[in-house]
Amino acid sequence: MKKILFTVAFFALNIAAFAQQHGKVFDDKIFKSSILGKDVNYTLYLPPDYDVSSRQYPILFLLHGYSDDHTGWLHYGEMNRIADELINEGKITPLIIVVADAKKTWYINNYANTHRYEDMYITEFIPYIEKTYRARGNKLGRAIGGLSMGGYGALLYALKYPDMFSVCVPMSAAVFTDDEVKLRIKEESYGFQDLFGGTDEKLSEHWYKNSIINIVKNLPDNNKKSVKFYIDCGDDDFLYSGNSTLHTVMRDLKIDHEYRVRDGAHSWTYWRQCLYDGLIYINKCMRH
Repeated sequence: MKKILFTVAFFALNIAAFAQQHGKVFDDKIFKSSILGKDVNYTLYLPPDYDVSSRQYPILFLLHGYSDDHTGWLHYGEMNRIADELINEGKITPLIIVVADAKKTWYINNYANTHRYEDMYITEFIPYIEKTYRARGNKLGRAIGGLSMGGYGALLYALKYPDMFSVCVPMSAAVFTDDEVKLRIKEESYGFQDLFGGTDEKLSEHWYKNSIINIVKNLPDNNKKSVKFYIDCGDDDFLYSGNSTLHTVMRDLKIDHEYRVRDGAHSWTYWRQCLYDGLIYINKCMRH
């Protein structure tokens, strides 16, 4: 009897394991950018049914943080495990996820306009990805998200290009006030002077064009409901103040958004849960 029970349990476990489908992950993909004049590495997640289906999929452009690269969301954020779990449990529909290497560009065109990462990403990279893989290729099927520096980039792109993205999920986003940027320029941190120009006494017009809070304050009324925002930042995160300020400004201006504060700091433990919740939010917005 024990042998029979053991055999039944063994096969039950194997059947359960077999039922759990896994997507395919590639962390060595390369895009050749004519704007940058060099290769851009990227990581790609394709859903479990990609090879046996002819359907077009929604896509999440996921941005990494400062000093990280395109593999961070895979190796530390476990994006494939989280996506597989949610797809297998029927909590989200299958989707494509792409993470491009941005190095320390902050996802913008720099002050001197000698390194145009933003132009590359918007006009070259996104069209290339959606042509190469079976993405829907329209606003309703396109989301953007990211952590820290990537959260800043996600907000920036969603606010600047509201006709391109339906959902934005910034996690522990690097949202800075003018005074915080002046201090970082004075301390010569993050390379902000090369990125934004200006001085610690007078900020440049380039900064104001790329300041999340400034863009939100000047957002046209017809764009205030164009993108759904899901902002998530831990209560122990050093970026909590900027995220709280952003939430207050968006709330006062009646800009559609959800704001979440959970117990946690600037860590992968926090961001993995962010991605889990964010994917559910993205799925909800894309299906309704």
